[in-house]
Order: sequence, then C-alpha cells, then structure tokens
Amino acid sequence: MQAEKTAGKVYEFEMKTIDGKTRRLADYKGHALLIVNTASLCGFTPQYKDLQSLYEKHSAQGLRIAAFPANEFGAQEPGSDAAIKTFCLSKYAVSFDLYSKIAVKGESIHPLYKYLTTESGFPGEIPWNFSKFLVDKKGKVVARFGPDANPMGKEIGAAVEKALAE
Repeated sequence: MQAEKTAGKVYEFEMKTIDGKTRRLADYKGHALLIVNTASLCGFTPQYKDLQSLYEKHSAQGLRIAAFPANEFGAQEPGSDAAIKTFCLSKYAVSFDLYSKIAVKGESIHPLYKYLTTESGFPGEIPWNFSKFLVDKKGKVVARFGPDANPMGKEIGAAVEKALAE
C-alpha cells in the first residue's frame, strides 16, 4: 500500500510559519496532526472556531493543528500573511499553528500538498477550503475529511481520539 511506504514522509517537509520562520514538520513527531487548508472569506471560515475548540479539547493529549491558508478557491484568501494572522487571532483567537499562504492545487502546488493528494493513501485534488488530513503520531496519514466535515463532529472526533490513543 502506498501510504505504508510513505509513512513518516510528512516529517520531511519544512514549511514557513505565518511569521516567516522555517519549521520542520518533524517537530510534530509523537503528536497527532490535523493539516487544514484555510481561507478567511469562505463559507467554511467559521470552522476556525471549531478547529480551536478541537485543539483546546485534545492538545493536552498531543493533538496539533497546522493551518495552511490558500487562495485557490474563489480567491477567498487574498490577504498577506500578516493580515491572515491578525484575522485569525482577532476573530477566532486561534492558538494552533498558522503557516504562510501556499498553493494546495494546480501547477504551483506546494510539495506537501502534492504528497498529501498523490502519495499519502488519500489521493485526489483538494476540492475547496477547509479540507483536512489527519496524521498519526508516527507520521502516517490516517484519514482525510472534506471541507464540510465539522472539526467538532463525531467523524473527526473519533478519528482524532483513535490517533491519539495509538
């Protein structure tokens, strides 16, 4: 199975944080990680609130959330990194990890999202903002959720709890 062959590959990526610092995703080893592509002007933007609630509920058990703003869908993330950070902090008081805006599909797709959408075991183009990938403590992508999957819903909750328990 492709996902088994690439388990841990997510840790090979280095990403730019919303503050412009380089961070290795290997820093998440030993944690369950929910990777989400986000946007500030989307109908799903209120999911920031539920993502924050999910993070608060499970962070002590080892859940981390990495939000990657993207502007591929209806130009719903037109702002600069500074504007995105201000929006997320002032409107939703997010305390999980925010990263610099990247491309999550198309010719300019970031290598992390190329991996997630082709080699992770959950193939397919990102359909819209707030698509989610769950990575277990060993770096294996174990679930994928669509944009309409509520971060505080049963489906994501059960998958997160399972990933944290392993």
